[in-house]
Amino acid sequence: MRPQYQPTKPINNSNNKKLYFFYGHRKPSQNRPTVRGGLFSNRQILNPNRNPNPNPQFDLQKWDPDSPTSLSTPPTKTPSEKFFSVAQNLSPVARYIVDSFRKHKNWGPPIVADLNKLRRVTPNLVAEVLKVQSDPRLSSKFFHWAGKQKGYAHDFSCYNAFAYCLNRNNQFRAADQVPELMHLQGKPPTEKQFEILIRMHSDANRGLRVYYVYQKMKKFGLKPRVFLYNRIMDALVKTGHLDLAMSVYGDFKEDVFVEESVTFMILVKGLCKAGQIDEVLELLSRMRRNLCKPDVFAYTAMVRVLVAEGNLDGCLRVWEEMRRDQVEPDIMAYATLVTGLCKGRQVEKGYELFKEMKAKGCLIDRAIYASLIEAFVADGKVGSACDLLKDLMDSGYRADLSIYNSLIEGLCNLNHVDKARKLFQVTVQEGLEPDFVTVNPMMLSYVELKRMDDFCNLLLQLQNLGFEIIDYLSRFFSFMVRKEARIMMALKLFEDLKVKDYCSVSIYNILMEALHKIGEVNKALSLFHELNDSKFEPDSSTYSNAITCLVEVGDIQEACTCYNKIKEMSSVPSIAAYCSLVKGLCEIGEVDAAMMLIRDCLANVPSGPMQFKYILTILHVCKSNDAEKVIEVLNEMMEIGYPPDVILYSAIISGMCKHGTLEEARKVFSNMRERKFLSEADLIIYDDKLIEHMKKKTADLVLLGLKFFAQAAFPVLKRWFVVCKTSGCVFSTVKRLILALERRGRPKRHEMPIPDEILVQEEGVGQANMAEPVGQQAMCTLAWEMAGALWESMDILRAENQVQAQEPLKTDEWLEQMVKTFEMLGIEDRGLRVALASFQLKGDAGQWWKYAQGRIGGTWEAFVDAFQDKFLPPTVKEKLRD
Repeated sequence: MRPQYQPTKPINNSNNKKLYFFYGHRKPSQNRPTVRGGLFSNRQILNPNRNPNPNPQFDLQKWDPDSPTSLSTPPTKTPSEKFFSVAQNLSPVARYIVDSFRKHKNWGPPIVADLNKLRRVTPNLVAEVLKVQSDPRLSSKFFHWAGKQKGYAHDFSCYNAFAYCLNRNNQFRAADQVPELMHLQGKPPTEKQFEILIRMHSDANRGLRVYYVYQKMKKFGLKPRVFLYNRIMDALVKTGHLDLAMSVYGDFKEDVFVEESVTFMILVKGLCKAGQIDEVLELLSRMRRNLCKPDVFAYTAMVRVLVAEGNLDGCLRVWEEMRRDQVEPDIMAYATLVTGLCKGRQVEKGYELFKEMKAKGCLIDRAIYASLIEAFVADGKVGSACDLLKDLMDSGYRADLSIYNSLIEGLCNLNHVDKARKLFQVTVQEGLEPDFVTVNPMMLSYVELKRMDDFCNLLLQLQNLGFEIIDYLSRFFSFMVRKEARIMMALKLFEDLKVKDYCSVSIYNILMEALHKIGEVNKALSLFHELNDSKFEPDSSTYSNAITCLVEVGDIQEACTCYNKIKEMSSVPSIAAYCSLVKGLCEIGEVDAAMMLIRDCLANVPSGPMQFKYILTILHVCKSNDAEKVIEVLNEMMEIGYPPDVILYSAIISGMCKHGTLEEARKVFSNMRERKFLSEADLIIYDDKLIEHMKKKTADLVLLGLKFFAQAAFPVLKRWFVVCKTSGCVFSTVKRLILALERRGRPKRHEMPIPDEILVQEEGVGQANMAEPVGQQAMCTLAWEMAGALWESMDILRAENQVQAQEPLKTDEWLEQMVKTFEMLGIEDRGLRVALASFQLKGDAGQWWKYAQGRIGGTWEAFVDAFQDKFLPPTVKEKLRD
């Protein structure tokens, strides 16, 4: 019977004046349980593996995506929260110092003043602060400040904490200088300090740093102990520096140390990884002589390293050495070697070891069976694999899905698809859930044997099992089109499956891409049109594939329509679609649109084509108007494997027309011609494209200043219409602008008859009359000079560049340029001249005109006189008149 617990009677002692208070039972812990009741009853112990807060069942209705519990990573703590979590374990003085660092953040007089308030900072306090400090600069300043105290000297704990602090903040190079600091401060380092550095570097896999610290240790005249030698050699072997590890082992022997088993195993594994089997066997013989014979665990470790490196011959040599040592291999050693031999296509040797295991009565793991079955199937010996399956089941194992998958694939490769189907039925009956790898060989065999009824029956069975048929078919078509010989077979299969409504947008995309790859562009486009006419909605991949096909057949307009549809879907085309469309636009001369697409691609694609990145570099270099710099970029492109093409030459045309001159662009093309990258015919074609693009830019620049004054500029455009008929590009642009003005509802008196077509002789492009192209080029050059003068004048009259009395001639030059511009454009209307000129006034000049235009009037002569009176000194104005 269990003794009853009786409370102890209080002792009545009048001399004991101390009062006792009962605060209740203490909290139980893992190592100190509380006992209530009997001697062994009612014990409460905290289980360290018990989860005190089990995860409640997830309720989607109550889910808050912004709550901290729903975040995959917990929110980071604020600096104040970090400080208070760290300060809980600090002493009051250390907490005061750390709080001062937190408040001031940088070392300076405020921190020094806080520290001077303390009577003395002891070495233990320095070490305590450095253990929690996360700022290496503050830590260094504080460490050196503490060392300057009167009568103070750092101890080993301070130096160790300082080294840990530097390494913790990724300042390990500075941590390596702590031994020199100790030596300079009269505290010679010991082996412990170097051990700390070696351990830090080895944990971070910095093998060369470990060797650097080891060399420094020898300079200080310190010899590592055996365990530290092992740590150094292990770090060097793990980081792939076997030669340095062997040199350290040479120093180990010179110091007359005796190797341990760990020493031998570190070196043996390093030599096995390097494939030096002869050195491994020599080291093993030395181990037998000096220490002991390697055990089965050592040999298993060597075999595992050699199998990982794929050195099967070395594995077999080590295995024979193990047998000579009369070491009996265990199941782990057998499994490691058999698995390695099966992966290395030496299944016969692996099967011999399997039979040896059976003869010894070893418990063979199912993984060994799986490795042998997979190897036999890969070797074409499906019969042997089936025998192993029977042996597996007779041994009491149950085959897993990977074994069935290997056997089904092997039977299908031998055209035994009916047997594979029966094995599939067994897989389903066993309760295993087949996947795509299971049914893919049977589906392929049915297609190759043209047994469509069996193929559809298999799909129906999968559908009854609850699988997503469309997803399986998409993956199956992706598998089929990997080989070009199966693409047309896949297309025929798709035609048959469409009748039974087994189709999807993803299958269309897969077939379109595959057909384009083998050059069947028309069939790919027929699939695209068929998809548009069906109940399915094309996605961005569909339009991307269509773009590549349409560009190849020359339908750039339709390709651009597909690109716009992708943008309307808020999607991004594929890189192949971008490249194809850019090339097509460049071939038809739409250079500006092609450059816009290049920028759009690099802005939306995570890793755009390197060629497009070089295109932007060329456009930037063209701003310098230097052909040599452009050629340098071209040379760099060709060095890394990007030869010049139509996109590159179009970029040169765009950049030089926008920022440079025709002469510099022609220098680049001539250089490409001299280096045989361009033929003579291509050189002529690109020169024509250069001139045409320059004329487009010229027309845009001329009309840029007039589009803001469309109402007043209409009569000028009518007069200019006759002058510009010789240039087809400029003429067509003026014609479009006049028609646009008429559509705005201009009065009838401004209407003028414009012919719908321009005669070929009037266009002046590609005709035998060479005077007209020369005149066009002269007009383009003059327009560029006019635009440059206007831009320069705008720069002169801005507020930040306003010219005062120091350079009065520039102001008069601006007036002369404006007069020449008006004469060239045929603008004789005085009011229009004043309007155009006043539009260019910026800064102080603009403010002056804002208040002076009502007083001056609208005549050009009054504007010129008032402008000169305002911005030219009297002496300069008299000098100009003289």
